[in-house]
Amino acid sequence: MGKLYRHGPKVVTYRDSPIRGAHVQLAAKVQRYKCRECGGTSLQPLGGVEVDRRMTKRCVEFIKTQCMRDTFTRLSQHIGCDEKTIRNIANDYVEHMNTQFRPYLPNWLGIDETKIAGDMRCVLTDVGRNVPIDILPSRDQDTLARWLAAFPDRSTLLGVATDMWRPYLNVVNMMAPGVPVVIDKFHVVRMANDAVEKVRKSLREQLTPKQRRGLMHDRFVLLKRERDLNDKEALLLDGWTKNYPELGAAYRLKEGFYAVYEGSGSPEAALAAYAAWNKAVVPEVRDAFGDLIRAFTNWQPFILNYFEHPVTNAYTESLNSLIRVMNRLGRGYSFEALRAKILFTEGIHSRKQARPKFERKRA
Repeated sequence: MGKLYRHGPKVVTYRDSPIRGAHVQLAAKVQRYKCRECGGTSLQPLGGVEVDRRMTKRCVEFIKTQCMRDTFTRLSQHIGCDEKTIRNIANDYVEHMNTQFRPYLPNWLGIDETKIAGDMRCVLTDVGRNVPIDILPSRDQDTLARWLAAFPDRSTLLGVATDMWRPYLNVVNMMAPGVPVVIDKFHVVRMANDAVEKVRKSLREQLTPKQRRGLMHDRFVLLKRERDLNDKEALLLDGWTKNYPELGAAYRLKEGFYAVYEGSGSPEAALAAYAAWNKAVVPEVRDAFGDLIRAFTNWQPFILNYFEHPVTNAYTESLNSLIRVMNRLGRGYSFEALRAKILFTEGIHSRKQARPKFERKRA
C-alpha cells in the first residue's frame, strides 16, 4: 500500500435480506482513502458485506437458501435486485454443492429420462426409499456406464426398474451382470390404452362431425378401468362399444391385458395368461395392439421379472413430472440449476425410512 490519506466520507447503499416482505437497503457512511503516489481511491473495508455485489453476506446466504425453493424471478422481486444477480449467486452455490455431493448406489435403482433444456437427461432414483439420487446430462449408454463405474462395489445393487430403452439394459448387463432388470409395469399397460386410442381414431372417418366430437369428449371413458366407472360412464361406454364392435373389442382386450398383471402370481402364470390374451386378439384390432405384442415379445424376460420382483418406476415418473413443473414455473432453467433444485433442496434428498425388501409373490 502506498501513502494514504483521508479523502472524505461517502454514503454507500448495500442490499440486505428482506424484512416482513419489504425490500431492505443499508446506507453506510464509509470513509474514502486516496493514495498520494498513484492517485487511486479506495473505501474503508466493512465486515459482513460483499463489496463486489453491494450486498450483505446475510442477504447472500438468504438467496442461497431460497433460490433452490423459489424461482429466480420471484426471488429477485422479493429482494429488490436484478434477476441476473440471483442467477450468479445461485450458480456459485451450485458449484459449491456439486463439490460436496456424493451419490450412492441403492438396492433398487430406478432409471428414466426427461427433457431439460432441450435434451433428454437420465434421471436416477432409489425406488425403494423414494429418493432422487442423480440427474445425468445425457441418457446415452456411455454416460450411464461412467456413473455406475464410479462405484467399485456394486454388490448392494439388487435390481433395476426401467423402461424399454435398450441402452439402459446394455449398461446394466455390462456393469452389473446377473442383476434383474424389471420393465416398469406402467410403461407396458399404457401401451394397451394407446391401442384403444388408435382404434378410436381409426373410426373417425365413419362418424359425422357431431359423433366425432362426442367420441373425442368421451374418450376418457374408454381409457378408464371398467371397475372405476360410475353409472353414467358405464352407460356411455355401453353405447359406444355396442354401436362400434371394434371399439368394444379393443376395450375388452385392454381390460384383459390389465388382468394379466392383476391375476398372475408368478412369471409362469403371467406368461400363460398373456398367451391366452394374445390368442383372443381379433384380426380387426390386431394392428392397433401390434406395438404392445411386439414389446412383450422382445422384452418378455424383463417384463416377467415384475412378477418375481414387484417393483415399479412410479416414483421416478412422478419425479419427472415435478421436474417439468419446476422448469415451467422458472420459464426454462439451465440443466445445472434444475438438477440442483431437485438434488439439493432441503428435505427432497433426505433419507427416508427404508421399506421392506421386495419379495416374490406367491400364487
